[in-house]
Order: sequence, then C-alpha cells, then structure tokens
Amino acid sequence: MKLVVALGGNALIRRGEPLEAEVQRANLARAADALATLALAHELVVTHGNGPQVGLLALQSEALKGVAPRGDDFSALDVLVAESEGMIGYLIEQALASRLPERRIATLLTQVVVRRDDPAFARPSKPIGPWYSEIEAHGLARARGWTMIEERRRWRRVVPSPEPLRIVELPAIRLLLDAGALVVCAGGGGIPVEILSNGAVRGVEAVIDKDLAAALLARELGADALLLLTDVEGVFVDWGTPMARRLHETSVAELRAHSFASGSMAPKVEAVCRFVEGGGRFAGIGRLENAVRILEGRSGTVLRR
Repeated sequence: MKLVVALGGNALIRRGEPLEAEVQRANLARAADALATLALAHELVVTHGNGPQVGLLALQSEALKGVAPRGDDFSALDVLVAESEGMIGYLIEQALASRLPERRIATLLTQVVVRRDDPAFARPSKPIGPWYSEIEAHGLARARGWTMIEERRRWRRVVPSPEPLRIVELPAIRLLLDAGALVVCAGGGGIPVEILSNGAVRGVEAVIDKDLAAALLARELGADALLLLTDVEGVFVDWGTPMARRLHETSVAELRAHSFASGSMAPKVEAVCRFVEGGGRFAGIGRLENAVRILEGRSGTVLRR
C-alpha cells in the first residue's frame, strides 16, 4: 500500500522537554523504529509537525538586533517554516537511514499554496513555540504584538493557519516515489506561499496545519492510507470527563457529530474525514509506537471507506 504518515510534534519533543538537538534525536529513534517497520512492507511518505521548533526559531529571530520581526526577511514565518522543515527532515532522514541502509530516502522542502484572503489571517489559531505563564504571555503580547491563547492555565503564541490548497512540489514527490524512494516532505504543513497574478511564488506569513496538509498530500498522491501518529491512544469523546471513551472503529458521520479541541484533536479529525471523503481507503489516529497495530485496525481510532 501507499501510506502517508504524519508525525506529531511529540515525535521530536515530548511535553515539558527542552528543545535540544540530542533530545530530538533520542525521541526520533523511537519514531524511526515504527516508520522502518512500515517502510519494509509499504510505499511510504512521511510528514511531520514543527510547532515547537518554528516557535523557537521565531524567538531566536526576535533576538537579532536590526532585523524586523515580520516582512520579507529571514525572520518571516515562511522562512522559519522552511528552516524547521529542513532541520527536522534531516533528523528524520538520518534516523531512518540507520535502520534502512539499503533504502533510498529523500527529504524535500515543500511549498503549499494558500489564499492571501483566507479568513484565518484575521483569526490566528495555530499554536507555536513554548508554553508561558500568564504574566509572561501578557508581557509578550504587549511587547511583540503576539496573539496568545490559554489552555489548561498555560499560554502559547498562535499564528494564522490558512487552508492548504495545492502542493507545489507534488510532481517531484511523485518522481521520487516512482524511483523507489521513501520521501519526507510537507513538514510543518509545508511552506505557505501564494501564487501572484504573473505566476511568481511568494511566501506568506503563516503556519499551515500539518494534519490538513497531510490529508491533502495523501489525496493528491492517491494514497491508500493516512496515519496521524501522536501521543494519545486515539480520538476520545467527552474528553476530560468521567464519561470519556475512545472511538475505535468509527465513521465520518460519527466524528462530525462531536466537537473536539481546536488546537489538538480537531484538525486531526478533520484531516481523516477529508481523506476518507476524498476516496481514501483507510485512516487512523493513535500512538506513534502503535503504528503497525493502527494500520491493522487493532489500535487507535480508525475509519474505513
């Protein structure tokens, strides 16, 4: 089968861990074990999140004297997404190469087209970077003009997250797959760009949701299955209450009948629904280490066409 697998940010940084290269390498060893097992039996495309990493790069850019925090410069979000995509892709490729020495592996910087007039630009919603206390968050909002949101008494920066419309490098991804390569692409949702009236491509100040981008990638590649691998067992209804229960074998109709947290599970649910509605055979959400079991329908939350 042709699989598109999206790794959550926990594949590199678990909650509360420092954003250090060696921490990310250690966590990726676990991810690489799961991915290598899938790659031995299937055609594999891997994408990944970048929320903690792109947020750290944004903080580093803010510290550079004489560099504007926004605009057509090297601190613009599209440039930072490209940086994080290359960095994380390199770490994933290296981890996989040690487990699949005979397999061709390619990491591809991937641009994803969005609309400049997308309503998301008026309603920032994509969390990036570290967590802050309430005092820190209010201070950053005043000093830097950031939009901050609260979740479980912690605060985090949010940025615009427009709809992914088209993957610019899709023909190149297909060429790599046809050549037998395992492809790492569209990391962090891909680099957000707009197409100008003269056909030129220009970066956009945003971060695309990686799950929605993974669903688009899977549909456009004609993938058989989409796996969203994270740090929870699957999709739960009535989360945070004594009535909480995990959905195992479910349907688009059942998922769309419930509400989920906008910053975490909601985009994953929307992504698997879109994939199955668009003709995908199988979609699953669950723990990274259970990847094979999810594909077999024995773990996580799964949908079938």
